[in-house]
Amino acid sequence: MIEDRTERCLRLAQEEHYCPHCQQRLSCCQAPPFHVGDGLGWGSDILFICLNDECSLYVRSWQEFEDRYGHAASCRYILCPGNEKGEAMMVGGQQAFKGLEVNVEALQQQNQRHAAEQEAAAKLAGCVEAGDLAPVIHLLTDEHADLATRKQACEALARFQDLSCLDPLRNHKFRNPELEQEVNLAIGTMLKKMYKKECPNCAEIVKSQAPTCKHCGHSF
Repeated sequence: MIEDRTERCLRLAQEEHYCPHCQQRLSCCQAPPFHVGDGLGWGSDILFICLNDECSLYVRSWQEFEDRYGHAASCRYILCPGNEKGEAMMVGGQQAFKGLEVNVEALQQQNQRHAAEQEAAAKLAGCVEAGDLAPVIHLLTDEHADLATRKQACEALARFQDLSCLDPLRNHKFRNPELEQEVNLAIGTMLKKMYKKECPNCAEIVKSQAPTCKHCGHSF
């Protein structure tokens, strides 16, 4: 089974590695987009880094760089996943590598969202026959879901005759205008099959042959 990047980040974030200089647990971080060393890259998109500002390596390296090279810099201990031994990496300031920590909670939420999307997509093929509107609503209101799958959900929506879809879809703010238009067309198709129409004034549903809206009195 192929492990995706989110799953890999979550797995690595659970690993415990410690700095040999201060014995503090290393932080699981995203590798920066640039490398300050030999230009060959980090070798990994995830790094374990000591972010302890009281670490002996970090503290003493400031003076060592000043004495040897005459400029302000220090070192932090880093370890690449799968390696037993890490190395000292030069940093130019206190904030170096900070803010790159893997957000486990955000990744877990992302993983859960993706799993829910996959589950809804798997049910899409037989949802009309099963009378199950839930996967359609889930996919159409998930702005992070695959667009092609959301369009399939829109096609399925037009085959339903279930007014319970109206509130969640009307209350959802679509980021994609094209998809929103397709959803509106699908709702129109569904209402037509049910001999219903939507009042343009109050958005209530009335019979298609009604000359006026019984809710607001609007004349058609």
